[in-house]
Amino acid sequence: MQNSVFIDGENFRKSISFVFQSVGKPNPIWHTYDFSGLLNKVLAGTDINQIIFYFAKLEMHPETQEKSKQLIEERRFLKTYLEKKGYTVTIAGRVRGHMEITEGILGGRREVLTFKEKGVDVKIAVDMVTKACDGKLKQAIIGSSDSDLQPAIQELRKRNVICIYLGFENAPNKGLTATTNRTILIRNSEVLESEKETTKKQQ
Repeated sequence: MQNSVFIDGENFRKSISFVFQSVGKPNPIWHTYDFSGLLNKVLAGTDINQIIFYFAKLEMHPETQEKSKQLIEERRFLKTYLEKKGYTVTIAGRVRGHMEITEGILGGRREVLTFKEKGVDVKIAVDMVTKACDGKLKQAIIGSSDSDLQPAIQELRKRNVICIYLGFENAPNKGLTATTNRTILIRNSEVLESEKETTKKQQ
């Protein structure tokens, strides 16, 4: 039986981005960010057999072709980087662009192109429950703040799987904290230090 970490990649990156923005810093370069250092630090003392990052498939959108190309290229670099570190990268669902009607600051309505990720939470839930039903999962560490995972976590606990919510101190999910056996919160200082470690390794 394994101790596995299931990370919603985009959710995780957004949480890290929020920490950098809160101190007035730009986002790190994702394919050089020290994810290994961060995870090793916050999960120290836990024997981990597998770490899985989940991402939705990016598709070219006709109205934002240049931006789409940039995002797809960045994702490719990140996927290669994580796999070289020994992590599993699973692509599930899609990022879909659609037009939304928003209210302008000065009144009036306008259409804005927004992108939403669909299907990642479902894949994480299916993988966790499947491993539990197959008797392969002893402990699940869940790196996501998506409340939709709560039913899957409840099923895991019925099967005596220990569930740990891996969140961030600046925005913990109360539902996941209540549903899991325990919570590990990543401190803002740990998030920022991992960029410093990346910089040191590059020098």
